Amino acid sequence: MRKRVAWTMAAAAVAVSVSVGPATESAQAFPPTPKQTVLNYLRSISGNQIVSGQHNKEPASAPGQYTQQVKDVTGQYPGLWGGDLMFSAADVANRQRVVDQAKTEWANGSLTALTWHVCPPTGSSACAFEGGVKSTVSDAQFAQIVTEGSALNNAWKRRLDEAVPYLQQLKNAGIPVLFRPLHEMNESWNWWGNRPGSNGSARLYRITRDYLSGKGLDNLIWVWNVQDNPAGGWSNYYPGDQYVDVVSLDVWYKNYPSSADYQQIRNIAGTKPMAIAEIGKMPTAALLDSQTRWAWFMMWSEHLRGNNTNAEIQATYFHPRVLNQGEVRLP
Repeated sequence: MRKRVAWTMAAAAVAVSVSVGPATESAQAFPPTPKQTVLNYLRSISGNQIVSGQHNKEPASAPGQYTQQVKDVTGQYPGLWGGDLMFSAADVANRQRVVDQAKTEWANGSLTALTWHVCPPTGSSACAFEGGVKSTVSDAQFAQIVTEGSALNNAWKRRLDEAVPYLQQLKNAGIPVLFRPLHEMNESWNWWGNRPGSNGSARLYRITRDYLSGKGLDNLIWVWNVQDNPAGGWSNYYPGDQYVDVVSLDVWYKNYPSSADYQQIRNIAGTKPMAIAEIGKMPTAALLDSQTRWAWFMMWSEHLRGNNTNAEIQATYFHPRVLNQGEVRLP
């Protein structure tokens, strides 16, 4: 009730102050939890509630800077913390800070999510965004990456090995991670994307899951992801039900998923949980009430304040269907 009143006040105000928000509820630290418990929870809230989320981009030395901004504006922390294993040399050297933040967020009662803007296996472990993560590999190189036992396939697996010690720490701590590798695979800005069909981007995803699962990382909740590209055909990038735990959409071509976007994701997901994995505008009450299957949304870093007013942020966080830190109750 307290939150519902706060939401009403925020929605009615044009320039509402942070003081209208409820104080953060006392969050109970989550115990070591199998990933299936989190998946079951996401299924249980689908259609009824949605977890608030906030991404934290580089630098890796400040992996909680944007979640703190949410607290500054709303008086609450998000129900989901998002981080990145990143790509630049300085950030790769600070991956431990990202893992430590994930442990802190879980202990404080938030779900944890990791993206990886990974450098191509044709080069070094660290790279720039432009010309590195945002680059193209040739058809011949990509074919080699997805061919078992080839030089570039082995290089890809060595690249995955670099993440294993960090993901292993989270497994050892009993922390399930919403892991979203090779994201936006229907897009051409990244080296792994824009290769539809069973031997394209989806095959690389399957190789990635098989390899990391073989390392015993059974705490990873595999989040498959596309962007709201109007070309459609998103199912042409789908690696198969046995490889995907959550189906997700990034929304950048427009402010919000259209009803057609929502239906296309529903058709792919079936009974699996669905999520808005990246968005730049705070979901409105109209969106939350019309597209109820989304299990979480994750605001993208600098767009929190760069693309939303305080009143818009507060209206979403105080919406009665939105679950913030302290309101996510794992069974």
